[in-house]
Amino acid sequence: MRYAIAVFLALGIPSCAPANRAQLAKEAVSQDPEFAAVLEKHRQLISRIQTFEKELALKRSTVEKTIGQLRKDLAAGASNVRLKTAETKKRMDPDRQRLDLALSMAGEQLRATRQQRAKVGRQIAQLKKAAKGAQGTWSRDDMARHEEKIQDMLQDAQRLDHEMAALKEHTRLVKLKLLLIKL
Repeated sequence: MRYAIAVFLALGIPSCAPANRAQLAKEAVSQDPEFAAVLEKHRQLISRIQTFEKELALKRSTVEKTIGQLRKDLAAGASNVRLKTAETKKRMDPDRQRLDLALSMAGEQLRATRQQRAKVGRQIAQLKKAAKGAQGTWSRDDMARHEEKIQDMLQDAQRLDHEMAALKEHTRLVKLKLLLIKL
């Protein structure tokens, strides 16, 4: 058997065309009848390998088709989710707009209250300055009225300070609400 293989290799038989294979097999079997079993085993193994390769090709084809379909399904699903998300976000718009308006109004009210407080503060400062400057020229009644006016303005300033603190807290709360409903 080794002799037949050595002869085949020496003659360059492996480079022969496949058409001569049957004739070469006959020649090898005629010189070594036991080699027929090896050739049969080789034929069965080649057949099995071809079957495996066909199965793999079929599986590859099936998987590639499945991947293509899954990609299409994913794109459609993503589009659907974007539409649903946009619709859902729109449901929050009235609440968001209401809170935006409340925040805007609170901000305006806070600015107005700050301006009013600053004005009262300036008036108090002017009245105190006038009282110091006229300390010896005003009568006791004038000084009492002047002092009463300053006290009223101080109470007004204190009330405005409380309003500003409440407005700041309200503004903070509205901002917090807006933050919590952001999607």
